[in-house]
Amino acid sequence: MDFRRTFRSAAIAYAGLAAAVPPDRLDEPALGDWTLRELLGHTVTSALRQVPERLATRAPQVEVSTPEGYLAYAQSAAEELYAGSTDEARAAAKELGDDPAGHVSTLIGRATEALSRVNDDDVIETPAGGMRVRAWIPTRTFELVVHGLDAAVATGLPFDLPVEVVAEAVTLASRTALGTGSGVPLLRALTGRESLPPGFSVI
Repeated sequence: MDFRRTFRSAAIAYAGLAAAVPPDRLDEPALGDWTLRELLGHTVTSALRQVPERLATRAPQVEVSTPEGYLAYAQSAAEELYAGSTDEARAAAKELGDDPAGHVSTLIGRATEALSRVNDDDVIETPAGGMRVRAWIPTRTFELVVHGLDAAVATGLPFDLPVEVVAEAVTLASRTALGTGSGVPLLRALTGRESLPPGFSVI
């Protein structure tokens, strides 16, 4: 799969979803303590806004070599990261203003333009340490897919993703489960042998 293409496709699909959300629903509950506006704010911050800055910041060496390694790091630091992301989500929610769809489209343009200026193997700084561009960007696509689905469920709106985007996200989730020792329970659930334990998550 072409990580650049899947990122761009996921971003375009997310922009379409954001444009379809009625303004009078933005303050409704969406995910945990987050309103829909805060969920949108978190998603655009994590998956889009930070991309140009990260891509412009070089790291001296690779410390995390795979996308699943990044998600495993995020899981290990979940409580600390969640607290920070909640503050960022609330701040970003205010910045969405009266035109969230336009704001999202602007951020997509900046992110994809920044991505066009770097090489696949450039090493950039991330919260988990140095990573190659081709390893980090799929984690941003994953954010768009997972939180786009969260928003779609909260609103009842369709979120039409290309099959290759879903395939990349499912593959990354499966590899993360393997890396965190949850591969067997996941496989047994996928093959109808048993249910996953309550609260199971790879992130």
